[in-house]
Amino acid sequence: MPQGKTTEIVDSQLLSRYPGIPLWLCNFKVQAILVGLLALICNANTFSNEYAFDDAAVIVQNEFVHQGFAGIPDILTKDAYYSYYNQLNSSDQLSGGRYRPLSLVTFAIEQQFFGAVSKGQTDSVIAYGISYDRQAQYEKRFITEMHIRHVFNVLWYGLLVITLLYFLRTIVFRDNPLLALIATVVFTIHPIHTEVVANVKSRDEIMSLLFICLTFIFAFKYDESKKKGLLLAGLVSYFLAFLSKEYAITLVVLLPIAFYIFNNYTIRRSLVATLPYLAVVAIYAIIRWKVTGPRNELSDTDIQINPYALASSTEKLATEISTALNYLKLLFIPHPLSSDYSYNQIPYKDFSNIQVWLSLAVHAGLLGAMVWFLKKRSIWCFAIAFYLVNLAMVCNIFFDIGATMGERLIFHSSVGFCIGMACLLYEGIGKVRAATARKYLLACAMLLIIVSGAYATIARNRDWKNNDTLYFHDVNVSPNSFLMNMNVAALLVNRSDFEQDQQLRLEHLHRAVTMFTKVLTIQNNYVLAYMNRAVAYLKLEQPDSMKANLDTIYKLYPIHPQLPEMYYHDGMLYYSKKLYSGAEAALTMSLKLNPNARDAQNALIQAKNALDSAQNNKGILPVK
Repeated sequence: MPQGKTTEIVDSQLLSRYPGIPLWLCNFKVQAILVGLLALICNANTFSNEYAFDDAAVIVQNEFVHQGFAGIPDILTKDAYYSYYNQLNSSDQLSGGRYRPLSLVTFAIEQQFFGAVSKGQTDSVIAYGISYDRQAQYEKRFITEMHIRHVFNVLWYGLLVITLLYFLRTIVFRDNPLLALIATVVFTIHPIHTEVVANVKSRDEIMSLLFICLTFIFAFKYDESKKKGLLLAGLVSYFLAFLSKEYAITLVVLLPIAFYIFNNYTIRRSLVATLPYLAVVAIYAIIRWKVTGPRNELSDTDIQINPYALASSTEKLATEISTALNYLKLLFIPHPLSSDYSYNQIPYKDFSNIQVWLSLAVHAGLLGAMVWFLKKRSIWCFAIAFYLVNLAMVCNIFFDIGATMGERLIFHSSVGFCIGMACLLYEGIGKVRAATARKYLLACAMLLIIVSGAYATIARNRDWKNNDTLYFHDVNVSPNSFLMNMNVAALLVNRSDFEQDQQLRLEHLHRAVTMFTKVLTIQNNYVLAYMNRAVAYLKLEQPDSMKANLDTIYKLYPIHPQLPEMYYHDGMLYYSKKLYSGAEAALTMSLKLNPNARDAQNALIQAKNALDSAQNNKGILPVK
C-alpha cells in the first residue's frame, strides 16, 4: 500500500490492542511537538556549556572556522583535521582521512555572524586567544559563542528527532503512529546520545542521520509519485548526508532492504529503485579521494590514532569482536558513560576470552535473525539491518576508524535498537489480557523510560560543561585510558598556574608528572606526553628533567613547533639556577632549531659569558 495515503490512518489493530488511546496522540503535529519538547527539555542545560573534548581540534583550533565565510572554500577542499595537524607541522594522521565538511561549514557560518577573524590573525587567536584562565578577551567571547553553538546543536537535534518521527511514521510503522512515537521517544531521551548533543563537534553525527532520514523519505515519495523534484531532493539529501559523515554509504544496503520490506517490491525492483543513488556514491568517492588522498600509514604506529598498534592480528580481531558487545550493553544499560575508551581502558583480548565468543554468538544470531525476517518482509529485519550495517562502519573489523569505541559511534545504529525496543514494548504489553491494564501499563512504561532517560541525560550533560568537568569525572570511569590520564594531567599542569596555595600547586604538578609517566609506560613514543611533562618540570624548576624530555621529543619528532621555545625556557631555567653549562647546551639547541630567535641569541651570549666568568671565579650579572 502506498505510504502517502496512510500517514494519518490509525491501524484497527492498534485500537483493538490499546482501546482508549486518544486519537490526538496519533496526530503527527502533536507527536512532533512532544518529541521536540523532549529534545529541548533533556538538553537545555547544555546551553551554558563551553567547549570540551573534540571541540578543540574541530572548532577551537580550526583556523578556517575562525575565518567565517572566508574559510569555507578551505573547509570544502581539505580534510576535516587539516588545520589541527597543520599547526603541529604534521599531515593528517587519521586512517583513511576525514572528509565531512558540512558541519564545519555551519560552524564557519556561525562564526561569521559572531565575528570572523581575518586569515592573517588566526594564528595569534588560536595560539594566544584560547587560554586556560578564560580571561583573555577573545577567550571570553569565544566561550559566549560556544553557548550559542550549543543552542544550535540542540535545535539540530530537535529537527532530527522530528524528521526521524516522520520517517518512522511514513515508512517503517505505516498505520501505527503510536509505535513510531514510542521508538522516537526512546531515541530522543537515550542517555548514550549525550556525547552527540553536548559535544558541539558531533553535529556531524546529527546532520548525517538527519539527511539519511530525508533520503529515505524522498526516495519513497518519489517511488510512489515519480515526480522528478522528489528524486532530486532525495539525491541532494543523500549527497549532504555524505558531506556530513561517511555513514551514508550504508544506504546502499538499507535502501533496497526498505523497498523490499515496506513496499513489497521484488529484490530486482528494490535494487533498480536504488540505482540513482549510486551516482551520488561515485561523485562523493571521487571528491573524497581528491581531498584526502591515499591512506596515511603513519597512523599505524600511533596508539592514539591506531588503538590496536600494539596488538597482534589475533588480539586485534578478538578485541574488535568483543568490543562490539559493549555497544549493546550501553544501549540497554547506559551507565557508566565516558568520553573516552582508548587504550588501555579496553584491554586486548584473545579468543580464550568468553566475551569474544558471547559477542560472536549474539551478532551471529542477529545476522541470522535478519536473514530469517527478510524472507518474511518483517520490520524486525529492517531494525536489525539498521543496527548491524551501521555497526559494521565503526566496529573496526571492516574499516579502521582510529578509535576502539565511542558513544557517538553508535548513534546511527541506535535507530535500529529503538525500533526494536518499541516493537518489544508494544507487543509485549499487548499480550496482557485486560484491555484497560494494557493501556495503563504502556503509559507507565513510557513514563518510566522518559523520566529515567531524561534524568540520566540531564545529569550527564553537566559533565560535558568543559574539559575540566568532563575529564575529572571520566578519569574515574576510564582510569586505564592513556588518553584520559593524559588529559587530566594536562589540566593539572594548567591549574597549577592559578593555584594560590603553594603546597597544593606542587601537589598538582607532581600528580601530573606521575600521570604523564603512566601514559608513557603505555606508549613510550607519545610526543605530547613528553612535551607536557617537560612543562610540568619547568614549573617544578627541574631543568635536567625538563631537558631529558625535550631531548626525547627531538629524537622522536625534531620538527615539533614548540621545541625551540621550550629549549629556550629550559636554558633560562638553568641560568636562573646558575647552571651555566646546562644553560649553554639548552640555548644552543634552541638556536639550532630556530637560528633567528633574537632572545635565544642574546641569552646564549650571556650564558657563555657567565660560564666564562664562573670558571674564572669572577662575578656575573643576572639576565634581564
